[in-house]
Amino acid sequence: MIKQEFIALIENKRAELIQVAINKGLSSSDAIRYSQELDHLINEYNRIYLKKIPTTSYS
Repeated sequence: MIKQEFIALIENKRAELIQVAINKGLSSSDAIRYSQELDHLINEYNRIYLKKIPTTSYS
């Protein structure tokens, strides 16, 4: 899968989450499931395409 396709998947899942949250509420089981799916897609994107994620510095 190319980067743009992955971004499109993320954007589609985000739009689905917004619709479910509007219709059923943000704390509904469906909204929570969509949110978890979105988190998974974002984490996979970061793992594949960003590889280096800066850590927080506590100076």
